[in-house]
Amino acid sequence: MSKWETVKIGTLCDAIFSGGTPKTAEPSYWDGDLLWLSSGETRNRYIFTTDRTITQEGVDNSSTRLALKGDIVMACAGQGNTRGQTSVVMRDMYINQSVIALRANPKKLHNLYLFHSLSSRYDELRAKSDASSTRGSITTDMLKKLPISIPTDDPDLRIQTRIANILSAYDDAIENNNRRIDLLEKAAQELYKEWFVRFRFPGHESARFVNGLPVGWTVKRMATFTHVTDGTHDTPKPTDAGVPLVTGRCISNGFIDFDSAYLISEVDHAGISKRSGLETGDILFSNIGTVGSTCIVDYYREFSVKNVIIFKPESEAKTTYLYLLLTSQSMQDIFQAQTNGASQQFVGLTFMRRFKIVVPSEELLLGFSERVSPLLAERQLLHKKSQNLARQRDMLLPRLMSGKLEV
Repeated sequence: MSKWETVKIGTLCDAIFSGGTPKTAEPSYWDGDLLWLSSGETRNRYIFTTDRTITQEGVDNSSTRLALKGDIVMACAGQGNTRGQTSVVMRDMYINQSVIALRANPKKLHNLYLFHSLSSRYDELRAKSDASSTRGSITTDMLKKLPISIPTDDPDLRIQTRIANILSAYDDAIENNNRRIDLLEKAAQELYKEWFVRFRFPGHESARFVNGLPVGWTVKRMATFTHVTDGTHDTPKPTDAGVPLVTGRCISNGFIDFDSAYLISEVDHAGISKRSGLETGDILFSNIGTVGSTCIVDYYREFSVKNVIIFKPESEAKTTYLYLLLTSQSMQDIFQAQTNGASQQFVGLTFMRRFKIVVPSEELLLGFSERVSPLLAERQLLHKKSQNLARQRDMLLPRLMSGKLEV
Protein backbone atom coordinates (compact mmCIF):
# COMPACT_ATOMS: atom_id res chain seq x y z
CA MET A 1 0.00 0.00 0.00
CA SER A 2 1.31 3.46 -0.91
CA LYS A 3 2.77 5.77 1.73
CA TRP A 4 1.36 9.27 1.98
CA GLU A 5 2.60 12.57 3.34
CA THR A 6 1.07 15.99 3.93
CA VAL A 7 2.86 19.00 2.46
CA LYS A 8 2.03 22.66 1.81
CA ILE A 9 0.57 23.38 -1.62
CA GLY A 10 2.97 26.28 -2.11
CA THR A 11 5.92 23.85 -2.20
CA LEU A 12 4.34 21.97 -5.10
CA CYS A 13 3.41 24.94 -7.29
CA ASP A 14 5.47 27.08 -9.63
CA ALA A 15 3.18 30.08 -9.10
CA ILE A 16 0.17 31.19 -7.07
CA PHE A 17 -1.14 34.64 -7.94
CA SER A 18 -4.20 36.86 -8.40
CA GLY A 19 -4.96 39.32 -11.18
CA GLY A 20 -6.57 42.67 -11.81
CA THR A 21 -9.12 44.62 -13.83
CA PRO A 22 -8.38 47.15 -16.57
CA LYS A 23 -10.05 50.52 -16.08
CA THR A 24 -13.68 49.95 -17.06
CA ALA A 25 -14.17 53.55 -18.22
CA GLU A 26 -11.47 53.17 -20.87
CA PRO A 27 -13.07 51.58 -23.98
CA SER A 28 -9.71 50.85 -25.61
CA TYR A 29 -8.99 48.31 -22.86
CA TRP A 30 -12.08 46.19 -23.57
CA ASP A 31 -13.67 43.95 -26.21
CA GLY A 32 -10.34 42.75 -27.58
CA ASP A 33 -9.24 39.22 -28.44
CA LEU A 34 -7.84 38.26 -25.00
CA LEU A 35 -9.99 36.29 -22.57
CA TRP A 36 -10.54 37.86 -19.14
CA LEU A 37 -11.99 35.85 -16.25
CA SER A 38 -14.10 37.17 -13.35
CA SER A 39 -14.84 35.29 -10.14
CA GLY A 40 -18.48 34.50 -10.95
CA GLU A 41 -17.42 32.40 -13.93
CA THR A 42 -15.81 29.82 -11.63
CA ARG A 43 -19.31 28.36 -11.30
CA ASN A 44 -18.18 26.19 -14.24
CA ARG A 45 -15.70 23.48 -13.26
CA TYR A 46 -14.00 23.66 -16.66
CA ILE A 47 -13.72 27.10 -18.28
CA PHE A 48 -13.40 27.29 -22.07
CA THR A 49 -14.34 30.94 -22.62
CA THR A 50 -15.15 34.10 -20.68
CA ASP A 51 -17.97 36.62 -20.63
CA ARG A 52 -15.66 39.54 -21.36
CA THR A 53 -12.47 40.12 -23.33
CA ILE A 54 -9.72 42.72 -23.09
CA THR A 55 -7.05 44.20 -25.35
CA GLN A 56 -3.27 44.09 -25.05
CA GLU A 57 -3.45 47.75 -24.06
CA GLY A 58 -5.75 46.75 -21.20
CA VAL A 59 -3.21 44.16 -20.08
CA ASP A 60 -0.32 46.63 -20.23
CA ASN A 61 -2.20 49.20 -18.15
CA SER A 62 -3.55 46.99 -15.38
CA SER A 63 -2.47 44.40 -12.84
CA THR A 64 -4.25 41.52 -14.57
CA ARG A 65 -2.14 38.39 -15.00
CA LEU A 66 -2.25 35.47 -17.38
CA ALA A 67 -3.46 32.03 -16.26
CA LEU A 68 -2.23 29.34 -18.64
CA LYS A 69 -4.23 26.43 -20.02
CA GLY A 70 -4.40 23.78 -17.31
CA ASP A 71 -3.95 26.20 -14.40
CA ILE A 72 -6.35 25.88 -11.48
CA VAL A 73 -8.32 29.02 -10.61
CA MET A 74 -10.29 29.79 -7.48
CA ALA A 75 -12.70 32.61 -6.67
CA CYS A 76 -11.12 34.31 -3.66
CA ALA A 77 -14.02 36.75 -3.21
CA GLY A 78 -17.54 37.19 -4.50
CA GLN A 79 -21.14 37.32 -3.42
CA GLY A 80 -23.24 34.36 -2.34
CA ASN A 81 -21.62 31.00 -3.00
CA THR A 82 -18.88 32.25 -5.33
CA ARG A 83 -15.95 32.46 -2.91
CA GLY A 84 -14.12 29.13 -2.86
CA GLN A 85 -15.37 27.84 -6.21
CA THR A 86 -12.58 26.09 -8.11
CA SER A 87 -12.13 25.50 -11.84
CA VAL A 88 -9.66 24.45 -14.51
CA VAL A 89 -8.97 26.94 -17.31
CA MET A 90 -8.98 25.14 -20.63
CA ARG A 91 -7.42 28.06 -22.53
CA ASP A 92 -4.98 30.84 -21.67
CA MET A 93 -6.89 33.71 -20.05
CA TYR A 94 -6.25 36.77 -17.91
CA ILE A 95 -7.81 36.91 -14.43
CA ASN A 96 -9.19 39.64 -12.21
CA GLN A 97 -8.32 40.50 -8.61
CA SER A 98 -11.04 38.21 -7.21
CA VAL A 99 -9.48 35.13 -8.79
CA ILE A 100 -6.38 33.22 -7.69
CA ALA A 101 -4.50 31.01 -10.16
CA LEU A 102 -2.42 28.01 -9.06
CA ARG A 103 0.16 26.57 -11.46
CA ALA A 104 1.23 23.10 -10.37
CA ASN A 105 4.84 22.04 -10.84
CA PRO A 106 4.36 19.16 -13.31
CA LYS A 107 7.19 17.16 -11.67
CA LYS A 108 5.61 17.36 -8.22
CA LEU A 109 1.85 17.74 -8.61
CA HIS A 110 -0.69 16.74 -11.25
CA ASN A 111 -2.85 19.78 -12.03
CA LEU A 112 -6.11 17.80 -12.00
CA TYR A 113 -5.15 16.10 -8.75
CA LEU A 114 -4.80 19.60 -7.27
CA PHE A 115 -8.12 20.64 -8.82
CA HIS A 116 -10.07 17.75 -7.32
CA SER A 117 -8.45 18.27 -3.93
CA LEU A 118 -9.33 21.99 -3.82
CA SER A 119 -12.83 21.61 -5.27
CA SER A 120 -13.67 19.08 -2.55
CA ARG A 121 -12.58 21.50 0.20
CA TYR A 122 -15.05 24.31 -0.51
CA ASP A 123 -16.55 24.41 2.99
CA GLU A 124 -13.12 24.20 4.62
CA LEU A 125 -11.76 27.10 2.55
CA ARG A 126 -14.77 29.32 3.24
CA ALA A 127 -14.49 28.63 6.97
CA LYS A 128 -10.76 29.42 6.96
CA SER A 129 -11.29 32.65 5.05
CA ASP A 130 -14.16 33.75 7.30
CA ALA A 131 -11.95 33.25 10.34
CA SER A 132 -8.88 35.00 8.95
CA SER A 133 -10.38 38.10 7.35
CA THR A 134 -13.12 40.58 8.20
CA ARG A 135 -14.15 40.51 4.54
CA GLY A 136 -13.94 36.73 4.28
CA SER A 137 -11.38 36.64 1.47
CA ILE A 138 -9.26 33.68 0.43
CA THR A 139 -5.65 34.84 0.00
CA THR A 140 -2.66 33.58 -1.95
CA ASP A 141 -0.76 33.16 1.32
CA MET A 142 -3.57 31.01 2.71
CA LEU A 143 -3.43 28.70 -0.32
CA LYS A 144 0.36 28.46 -0.23
CA LYS A 145 0.16 27.22 3.37
CA LEU A 146 -2.82 24.91 2.75
CA PRO A 147 -1.85 21.25 3.32
CA ILE A 148 -2.44 18.58 0.70
CA SER A 149 -1.90 14.81 0.92
CA ILE A 150 0.21 13.17 -1.79
CA PRO A 151 1.73 9.68 -2.18
CA THR A 152 5.44 9.69 -1.33
CA ASP A 153 6.53 6.78 -3.58
CA ASP A 154 5.21 8.38 -6.78
CA PRO A 155 8.18 9.93 -8.65
CA ASP A 156 6.46 9.88 -12.04
CA LEU A 157 3.09 11.01 -10.58
CA ARG A 158 1.52 7.77 -11.76
CA ILE A 159 -0.65 7.42 -8.66
CA GLN A 160 -1.73 11.07 -8.80
CA THR A 161 -2.50 10.66 -12.51
CA ARG A 162 -4.61 7.54 -11.97
CA ILE A 163 -6.57 9.23 -9.19
CA ALA A 164 -7.10 12.34 -11.31
CA ASN A 165 -8.24 10.24 -14.27
CA ILE A 166 -10.76 8.28 -12.16
CA LEU A 167 -12.31 11.46 -10.78
CA SER A 168 -12.17 13.28 -14.11
CA ALA A 169 -14.08 10.43 -15.77
CA TYR A 170 -17.05 11.40 -13.60
CA ASP A 171 -16.63 15.03 -14.66
CA ASP A 172 -16.46 14.00 -18.32
CA ALA A 173 -19.74 12.08 -17.99
CA ILE A 174 -21.36 15.06 -16.27
CA GLU A 175 -20.09 17.46 -18.94
CA ASN A 176 -21.48 15.16 -21.64
CA ASN A 177 -24.86 15.18 -19.90
CA ASN A 178 -24.72 18.97 -19.65
CA ARG A 179 -24.09 19.29 -23.38
CA ARG A 180 -27.08 17.06 -24.08
CA ILE A 181 -29.18 19.12 -21.65
CA ASP A 182 -28.23 22.30 -23.51
CA LEU A 183 -29.16 20.74 -26.85
CA LEU A 184 -32.54 19.63 -25.53
CA GLU A 185 -33.22 23.10 -24.12
CA LYS A 186 -32.26 24.74 -27.43
CA ALA A 187 -34.48 22.32 -29.37
CA ALA A 188 -37.44 23.14 -27.12
CA GLN A 189 -36.81 26.89 -27.39
CA GLU A 190 -36.47 26.68 -31.17
CA LEU A 191 -39.80 24.88 -31.50
CA TYR A 192 -41.40 27.49 -29.23
CA LYS A 193 -40.13 30.29 -31.50
CA GLU A 194 -41.19 28.43 -34.62
CA TRP A 195 -44.77 27.95 -33.43
CA PHE A 196 -45.48 30.98 -31.26
CA VAL A 197 -43.13 33.73 -32.47
CA ARG A 198 -42.80 33.04 -36.19
CA PHE A 199 -46.36 31.58 -36.32
CA ARG A 200 -45.20 28.51 -38.28
CA PHE A 201 -47.35 26.09 -36.31
CA PRO A 202 -49.06 23.07 -37.88
CA GLY A 203 -51.77 24.36 -40.20
CA HIS A 204 -50.46 27.93 -40.27
CA GLU A 205 -50.82 28.02 -44.07
CA SER A 206 -54.61 28.09 -43.80
CA ALA A 207 -54.90 30.01 -40.52
CA ARG A 208 -56.83 33.30 -40.42
CA PHE A 209 -55.39 36.22 -38.48
CA VAL A 210 -57.30 38.95 -36.65
CA ASN A 211 -55.40 41.87 -35.08
CA GLY A 212 -52.12 40.08 -35.66
CA LEU A 213 -53.10 36.80 -33.97
CA PRO A 214 -54.46 33.55 -35.40
CA VAL A 215 -58.15 32.99 -34.83
CA GLY A 216 -58.62 31.05 -31.60
CA TRP A 217 -55.68 32.71 -29.86
CA THR A 218 -56.27 35.16 -27.00
CA VAL A 219 -54.45 37.66 -24.84
CA LYS A 220 -54.84 37.02 -21.10
CA ARG A 221 -53.46 38.34 -17.87
CA MET A 222 -51.05 35.84 -16.31
CA ALA A 223 -53.36 35.34 -13.30
CA THR A 224 -56.19 34.37 -15.68
CA PHE A 225 -54.02 31.79 -17.42
CA THR A 226 -52.69 30.18 -14.22
CA HIS A 227 -52.64 30.61 -10.45
CA VAL A 228 -49.78 32.91 -9.40
CA THR A 229 -48.47 33.21 -5.84
CA ASP A 230 -45.12 33.65 -4.11
CA GLY A 231 -42.86 32.06 -1.52
CA THR A 232 -42.31 33.15 2.05
CA HIS A 233 -41.32 36.71 2.93
CA ASP A 234 -39.88 35.55 6.25
CA THR A 235 -36.28 34.56 6.79
CA PRO A 236 -36.29 31.42 8.95
CA LYS A 237 -33.12 30.72 10.92
CA PRO A 238 -30.75 28.20 9.33
CA THR A 239 -30.31 24.86 11.07
CA ASP A 240 -27.73 22.07 10.91
CA ALA A 241 -30.37 19.57 9.76
CA GLY A 242 -33.76 20.07 8.23
CA VAL A 243 -35.39 21.05 4.93
CA PRO A 244 -33.71 23.13 2.16
CA LEU A 245 -34.95 26.71 1.75
CA VAL A 246 -34.69 27.38 -1.98
CA THR A 247 -34.33 31.02 -3.00
CA GLY A 248 -34.13 32.51 -6.48
CA ARG A 249 -30.34 32.30 -6.31
CA CYS A 250 -30.63 28.51 -6.03
CA ILE A 251 -32.19 28.29 -9.51
CA SER A 252 -29.58 27.88 -12.23
CA ASN A 253 -29.79 26.69 -15.83
CA GLY A 254 -33.36 25.53 -15.35
CA PHE A 255 -32.74 23.42 -12.24
CA ILE A 256 -32.66 23.79 -8.46
CA ASP A 257 -29.21 23.67 -6.89
CA PHE A 258 -30.04 22.25 -3.47
CA ASP A 259 -26.39 22.47 -2.38
CA SER A 260 -26.64 26.28 -2.40
CA ALA A 261 -29.79 26.29 -0.22
CA TYR A 262 -29.53 26.50 3.56
CA LEU A 263 -31.55 24.25 5.86
CA ILE A 264 -34.50 25.31 7.99
CA SER A 265 -36.45 23.46 10.69
CA GLU A 266 -39.34 21.12 9.94
CA VAL A 267 -41.64 23.52 11.80
CA ASP A 268 -40.67 26.50 9.65
CA HIS A 269 -40.95 24.33 6.53
CA ALA A 270 -44.47 23.24 7.49
CA GLY A 271 -45.59 26.87 7.77
CA ILE A 272 -44.07 27.85 4.42
CA SER A 273 -45.19 24.76 2.49
CA LYS A 274 -48.76 25.15 3.73
CA ARG A 275 -48.87 28.49 1.94
CA SER A 276 -47.03 27.55 -1.27
CA GLY A 277 -48.31 23.97 -1.63
CA LEU A 278 -45.63 23.03 -4.17
CA GLU A 279 -46.35 20.19 -6.58
CA THR A 280 -44.62 18.56 -9.54
CA GLY A 281 -45.28 20.70 -12.61
CA ASP A 282 -45.28 24.00 -10.75
CA ILE A 283 -42.89 26.65 -12.07
CA LEU A 284 -40.52 28.69 -9.91
CA PHE A 285 -39.42 32.13 -11.13
CA SER A 286 -36.70 34.11 -9.38
CA ASN A 287 -38.10 37.61 -8.90
CA ILE A 288 -35.42 39.13 -6.65
CA GLY A 289 -31.74 39.51 -7.47
CA THR A 290 -31.25 36.83 -10.10
CA VAL A 291 -34.43 37.90 -11.89
CA GLY A 292 -35.66 35.54 -14.60
CA SER A 293 -34.07 32.27 -13.49
CA THR A 294 -36.82 29.69 -13.97
CA CYS A 295 -37.36 25.97 -13.38
CA ILE A 296 -40.09 23.36 -13.38
CA VAL A 297 -40.60 21.63 -10.03
CA ASP A 298 -39.82 17.92 -10.02
CA TYR A 299 -40.96 17.16 -6.50
CA TYR A 300 -38.64 14.32 -5.53
CA ARG A 301 -37.63 15.90 -2.19
CA GLU A 302 -39.17 18.25 0.37
CA PHE A 303 -38.16 21.91 0.19
CA SER A 304 -39.45 25.40 0.93
CA VAL A 305 -39.14 28.54 -1.18
CA LYS A 306 -38.33 32.21 -0.67
CA ASN A 307 -37.83 35.11 -3.11
CA VAL A 308 -39.61 33.32 -5.96
CA ILE A 309 -42.91 33.63 -7.78
CA ILE A 310 -44.79 30.35 -8.07
CA PHE A 311 -46.92 29.48 -11.08
CA LYS A 312 -49.31 26.55 -10.71
CA PRO A 313 -50.53 25.55 -14.20
CA GLU A 314 -53.46 23.15 -14.20
CA SER A 315 -52.09 20.88 -16.93
CA GLU A 316 -48.81 19.62 -18.37
CA ALA A 317 -49.59 21.46 -21.61
CA LYS A 318 -49.82 24.77 -19.77
CA THR A 319 -46.66 24.02 -17.76
CA THR A 320 -44.69 23.31 -20.93
CA TYR A 321 -45.89 26.42 -22.72
CA LEU A 322 -45.44 28.74 -19.74
CA TYR A 323 -41.92 27.48 -18.98
CA LEU A 324 -40.78 28.12 -22.56
CA LEU A 325 -42.54 31.49 -22.56
CA LEU A 326 -40.86 32.63 -19.34
CA THR A 327 -37.41 31.48 -20.46
CA SER A 328 -37.68 32.93 -23.98
CA GLN A 329 -35.25 35.74 -24.75
CA SER A 330 -38.01 38.26 -25.42
CA MET A 331 -39.55 37.67 -21.98
CA GLN A 332 -36.16 37.75 -20.26
CA ASP A 333 -35.53 41.15 -21.88
CA ILE A 334 -38.87 42.43 -20.56
CA PHE A 335 -38.07 41.28 -17.03
CA GLN A 336 -34.62 42.88 -17.11
CA ALA A 337 -36.10 46.15 -18.37
CA GLN A 338 -38.63 46.04 -15.53
CA THR A 339 -35.80 45.93 -12.96
CA ASN A 340 -33.58 48.66 -14.44
CA GLY A 341 -32.69 51.46 -12.06
CA ALA A 342 -33.47 49.51 -8.89
CA SER A 343 -30.71 48.95 -6.32
CA GLN A 344 -32.07 45.44 -5.84
CA GLN A 345 -33.45 43.87 -9.00
CA PHE A 346 -37.07 42.94 -8.41
CA VAL A 347 -40.20 41.88 -10.30
CA GLY A 348 -43.29 42.22 -8.15
CA LEU A 349 -46.09 39.69 -7.72
CA THR A 350 -48.72 42.27 -8.74
CA PHE A 351 -46.82 43.06 -11.94
CA MET A 352 -46.59 39.38 -12.81
CA ARG A 353 -50.25 38.68 -12.11
CA ARG A 354 -51.32 41.55 -14.34
CA PHE A 355 -48.80 40.84 -17.08
CA LYS A 356 -50.51 40.02 -20.37
CA ILE A 357 -49.45 37.02 -22.43
CA VAL A 358 -50.51 35.51 -25.74
CA VAL A 359 -52.33 32.20 -25.26
CA PRO A 360 -52.63 29.86 -28.27
CA SER A 361 -55.60 27.60 -28.86
CA GLU A 362 -56.05 24.56 -26.62
CA GLU A 363 -55.36 22.28 -29.58
CA LEU A 364 -52.00 23.92 -30.26
CA LEU A 365 -51.04 23.86 -26.59
CA LEU A 366 -51.66 20.12 -26.48
CA GLY A 367 -49.78 19.52 -29.74
CA PHE A 368 -46.84 21.58 -28.54
CA SER A 369 -46.73 19.74 -25.23
CA GLU A 370 -46.75 16.34 -26.96
CA ARG A 371 -43.59 17.33 -28.84
CA VAL A 372 -41.74 19.29 -26.17
CA SER A 373 -42.62 17.57 -22.87
CA PRO A 374 -40.47 14.51 -23.72
CA LEU A 375 -37.51 16.84 -24.37
CA LEU A 376 -37.93 18.51 -20.98
CA ALA A 377 -38.42 15.14 -19.26
CA GLU A 378 -35.20 13.81 -20.81
CA ARG A 379 -33.45 16.99 -19.71
CA GLN A 380 -34.60 16.43 -16.13
CA LEU A 381 -33.50 12.78 -16.22
CA LEU A 382 -30.01 13.74 -17.43
CA HIS A 383 -29.76 16.31 -14.65
CA LYS A 384 -30.60 13.66 -12.05
CA LYS A 385 -27.97 11.33 -13.54
CA SER A 386 -25.40 14.12 -13.28
CA GLN A 387 -26.33 14.72 -9.65
CA ASN A 388 -25.84 11.01 -8.90
CA LEU A 389 -22.48 11.02 -10.69
CA ALA A 390 -21.37 14.06 -8.70
CA ARG A 391 -22.36 12.38 -5.43
CA GLN A 392 -20.48 9.21 -6.38
CA ARG A 393 -17.39 11.25 -7.31
CA ASP A 394 -17.52 13.23 -4.07
CA MET A 395 -17.89 10.06 -1.97
CA LEU A 396 -14.98 8.41 -3.76
CA LEU A 397 -12.66 11.43 -3.67
CA PRO A 398 -11.61 11.48 0.03
CA ARG A 399 -10.89 7.75 -0.01
CA LEU A 400 -8.69 8.10 -3.09
CA MET A 401 -6.84 11.17 -1.82
CA SER A 402 -6.12 9.73 1.59
CA GLY A 403 -4.72 6.47 0.25
CA LYS A 404 -7.48 4.43 1.88
CA LEU A 405 -8.48 3.18 -1.57
CA GLU A 406 -5.57 1.73 -3.54
CA VAL A 407 -5.35 2.53 -7.26
